[in-house]
Amino acid sequence: MSVRGVSKVAAGLLFCLVAAAPAQAGDKGSLGDAWQKAFKAGDLDGVMKLYAEDAVAWLPGEPEARGADAIRATYKSWFDAYSVVDVSLKNEHRESDGKHSSGWGNYSLTLKSKADGKTSTSTGRYTDITELRGKQWVYIVDHASDDPPPKAAATK
Repeated sequence: MSVRGVSKVAAGLLFCLVAAAPAQAGDKGSLGDAWQKAFKAGDLDGVMKLYAEDAVAWLPGEPEARGADAIRATYKSWFDAYSVVDVSLKNEHRESDGKHSSGWGNYSLTLKSKADGKTSTSTGRYTDITELRGKQWVYIVDHASDDPPPKAAATK
C-alpha cells in the first residue's frame, strides 16, 4: 500500500484513535489508551491485537481496508514512513449499549517523515465502532477524514 502524503495517511491512521473507548475486561485502561500507546511506539503487533479479524477501515484517499491483513498492511506502510511526534483529541464522544460502542471526535497528529526528517501536522475527525468479543473490546469499524480546507472568503 502506498503512502500518499502526511495528511491523508495521518488522518487515515487516526481513524482508530478513540481515547474514550470502553475499558477492556480486567484492565483499568481503555481500548483507545492501549491503541495510543502502541501507535506512538510504532508497535504494529500491539496495534493489531486491538482489531477484530473482520474489521474494516476507511482511510482518506485510500481504498477500503477490509480485514486484519489489509489493516496491518496499511499500518506497516505508515510505520515504515513516519514516526509519531504528538497526538491530541478534542470533542470526544462515546455511546455504548454494553456490547457495542460508537465513538467520534476530532484529532490533531504531528508526524515526522523518516525520509527527510520534516515534521507536519494534520487535523481531522474520526468515528469508530467497537465490540466486546469474548472478554476483549476490539475495533470493528474505523473511519477518518481530513478536515476540509477553509472556505474562501466571499468577495464583494
